[in-house]
Amino acid sequence: MFEQKGVPANRVAEARPTMKSFHLHLISDSTGETVSTIARSALAQFDGIDVVEHNWSLVRSRTQIEKLLVAIQEYRGVVLYTLVKPELEEALQKHCLSMSVPCVPVLEPVIEALGGFLTRAVQHRPGRQHELDDEYFQRINAMQFVLTHDDGQALRDIDSADVILTGVSRTSKTPTCVYLANRGLKAANVPFIVSQALPAEVLLAQKPLIVGLTTSPARLVQVRRNRLRQMNESGAESYVDLEVVRDELNTARHFFTAHRWPIIDVTRRSIEETAAAVLSLYRNRSEDV
Repeated sequence: MFEQKGVPANRVAEARPTMKSFHLHLISDSTGETVSTIARSALAQFDGIDVVEHNWSLVRSRTQIEKLLVAIQEYRGVVLYTLVKPELEEALQKHCLSMSVPCVPVLEPVIEALGGFLTRAVQHRPGRQHELDDEYFQRINAMQFVLTHDDGQALRDIDSADVILTGVSRTSKTPTCVYLANRGLKAANVPFIVSQALPAEVLLAQKPLIVGLTTSPARLVQVRRNRLRQMNESGAESYVDLEVVRDELNTARHFFTAHRWPIIDVTRRSIEETAAAVLSLYRNRSEDV
């Protein structure tokens, strides 16, 4: 059992100073999205920590490595990286080791596991996931579709959508559609307005998965109040009246249920979590067809 000199093993954790902030170097030979996402996912598990991020993207030469090592020397912390060129990785690892700086290749365990299973050699091509292939252009087309069909627009061809999201005002329809587009799905959103009938084009649509979004009345009132404050608007008492909002949500839920549309409660969900739930419904529906 490990003991510090003069400190019992069960007191080691107490003896260590609690770190409140640190420098985090995120290094990538591509856009840096992967390493940033992994870092944020890991950091979400720690409370009360302030992180100073240093982002280094498109690092593809020894000269660039040498420049960022100067910054790592000055602002010591933790290094996370995605580098596929062995010579660059070796240089980074060697210098970080000499500085006693933790240096973690976030994709290496996954690549090694896949390489061993597939018995294929790694290609070592930086940014390969961002190549202009069919999948890339599918995402671009999906994003264009979302922008064209936002907030009930361009209903004439809405039946060509993969997904239609509907719900009362401020239930995260637009940002969820944008996220789905980034996953390659053509998504449209149509507001549910109690005083107006939902467009016939939506009710007659056969191809898209239609999903109703709902939330808690209290949460929706809070979101709407913040929105009105940001827009410096007033005179919309019914828009943020708790009882009116509760009736609005109940009417929408009953309508969705009557049409047998799946309903997702977004009260405690992030945009990413809501989109993941929609994707799951979409895949399950595709498998059943």
